[in-house]
Amino acid sequence: MVLGIDGISLFLIILTTFLFSVCSLVAFSVDKKVRLFFTLFLLLELFILASFIVLDFLMFYVFFEAILIPMFLIIGIWGSRSRRMKAANYFLFYAFFGSLFMLVGILIIYLTVGSTGWYDSYVFNYNLNTQKLLWILFFIGFAIKVPLWPFHIWLPEAHVEAPTIGSVILAGLLLKLGGYGFLRFVLPIFSDATKFFLPLALTLCVIGIVYASLTTIRQVDMKRIIAYSSVAHMSYGMLGIFSLNYYGIMGGILLMLGHGLVSSALFLLVGVLYDIYGTRLIKYYGGLSQVMPLFSFFFFFFTIANMGLPGLCIFVGEFLTTIGIFATNTFAAVISALAGVFTVAYMILLYNRVVFGSLKVQYISKFKDMSARDFYVLSILAYLTLLFGVCPQIFIESIEYSVFRFLRLYDVK
Repeated sequence: MVLGIDGISLFLIILTTFLFSVCSLVAFSVDKKVRLFFTLFLLLELFILASFIVLDFLMFYVFFEAILIPMFLIIGIWGSRSRRMKAANYFLFYAFFGSLFMLVGILIIYLTVGSTGWYDSYVFNYNLNTQKLLWILFFIGFAIKVPLWPFHIWLPEAHVEAPTIGSVILAGLLLKLGGYGFLRFVLPIFSDATKFFLPLALTLCVIGIVYASLTTIRQVDMKRIIAYSSVAHMSYGMLGIFSLNYYGIMGGILLMLGHGLVSSALFLLVGVLYDIYGTRLIKYYGGLSQVMPLFSFFFFFFTIANMGLPGLCIFVGEFLTTIGIFATNTFAAVISALAGVFTVAYMILLYNRVVFGSLKVQYISKFKDMSARDFYVLSILAYLTLLFGVCPQIFIESIEYSVFRFLRLYDVK
């Protein structure tokens, strides 16, 4: 079978269709080359969905690479500033460079197994040296997409210059392809090599969490803050996946899903400010609670959600991930948990500087709140964020069979 869906990919597919529906509403503000934009937009959705359902290395690589074309054009043509082509080139170069390593790995699999099918590779008995080589090749490709430190350089650049829709798709979906690749292709098929390289993977994840958290505090652009926050959250999710136990893997999956909702909402909120006032620099804002009460409410809600407040979606993933990684590596668990303090610090600092204080009337003379369209879109995201946090069992029950099967059949203890 070339196509297939299980609990691991099911909610990623649902998240994809949902976020593209949200983006289609926001896309009504596109005012140039509208036909081309929606053509690329729908092609991008097709390629992402195909990546989540194919069970063949070569087909996955084709769709994985095809995503680069519409995303590159969306950033380059509809980006918000003059540096958009530099950001698009960053994105294309890093993603294509990593995929070349994957392509070499796929060729080795074909020459060794005689097929690029997922099941054929799963049942094939690779020797340890071959597993190590293939693990490194695929790890580089997926680590760039997540992105893990030190492969993260492209993400802040791409986020800052991309249009709001591009940022939502990047943070909400494209980063998840890296985590999905690890779960679908790397851990189950190269399990012995995964155990061998586990200290390396955990080290990169912990460094990524600490580095991204510290770097976020010194940023002055709101998009950069959320972009570096995404690096920290995705690194934490990968830490759970590489814990190689039920709680860690379940937490990593739930954290990816929760981050897809919360980061998308935060980028939409920053987009609201940029569309109205034309800047994302924090120094130009202050006191917005006085003139933008709806915006201030949603910004507060998703700020505390991004901090991992209990009862909201990210907390569920972080809590299970912490339990899982404690069972695997206590030192990594302690360091990553302490780094969560920085998340609280930079999100509170961001909210305080934008929403409270005095109005910066010297920079902005005419204020207005978000539109009805933005209100309804963010209300739906807020409802799902709350539902995910209060009733996580809805999602866990659909995912846990695949996780148990993963642990039992894939030789991951």
